[in-house]
Amino acid sequence: MSGAAGGGIAKHVPVNQMLREYLLASTTPPDPAVRGLIAATEGLGEVAGMMVPAEQLALLTLLTRIAGARTVIDIGTLTGLSALAFARGLSADGKVITCDNSDRWLAVARAHWQGAGVADRIDFRLGPAARTLRALPEEQVVDIVFVDADKLNYPTYYDLAVPLLRPGGLLLLDNVLLDGFVTAPDLAGDSLRRKCAGVMREVNAAVAADDRLEVVMLPVADGLTIARKR
Repeated sequence: MSGAAGGGIAKHVPVNQMLREYLLASTTPPDPAVRGLIAATEGLGEVAGMMVPAEQLALLTLLTRIAGARTVIDIGTLTGLSALAFARGLSADGKVITCDNSDRWLAVARAHWQGAGVADRIDFRLGPAARTLRALPEEQVVDIVFVDADKLNYPTYYDLAVPLLRPGGLLLLDNVLLDGFVTAPDLAGDSLRRKCAGVMREVNAAVAADDRLEVVMLPVADGLTIARKR
C-alpha cells in the first residue's frame, strides 16, 4: 500500500538529543561569529526558545550560496542569527533586508554582525513586515524570502513574497509543523495556539497547491518549507 499522496512507505528516524548531536557533528560547524551569537542568544533566557537552531542556520547559508543570492528578505530578526547566516552566504555586494516589530535585541545583533564583518550587508528595518515588503521598489530583484515571524500573518507574508521573487527564487517558511499541531489544531492548547496552528495548516495547503511554486516540506527543527518559484 502506498503512503499519503503517493509518497510511498514512510521512513523517518525521530531525532532525540543524542542523534541531534550526531547530526551537528556531521555538519560543517558554525564559524566563530555564528557560535558567538548562538551563545549570546542562549544567554538571554526565554527568547532562546525562538532561536533558529545551528543545523538550520547552516542550511540557510548553504541555500544562499547555491542560489547565488544577492538580495534576501529576512522576516523576523530577533537577535540577528538568520540575518547573519544569510549574510555569510552572500557575495560582498549582496544585501539582507531584515525586519522586525521590535528592536529589543538589535544591539546584540549588530555587535555580532559587526564582529563577523558583514554589518554592511545587513539592512535592519523596524516595523511591520508587510509594510517593509510593500515598500520595496518595483524593480527590486529578490532571491530569497525567509519567514520566521508571527504565525497569524503568514498568509499575508506569503501573498506578498511570491510576486517579489525572481524566477528560481526561494520562499522559505519556518515552523511549518508548529510542534506537530498542524495535523490537529484543536489540540494545540490555548486559543491563540490553536488559531496559529489552523492558520499554518491553511498556509501549508495553499503553498503546496500554488502552481507558481515547486515545494518541499522538510522535518528540520520545527519544519521548514522550501519553495522555488517557477
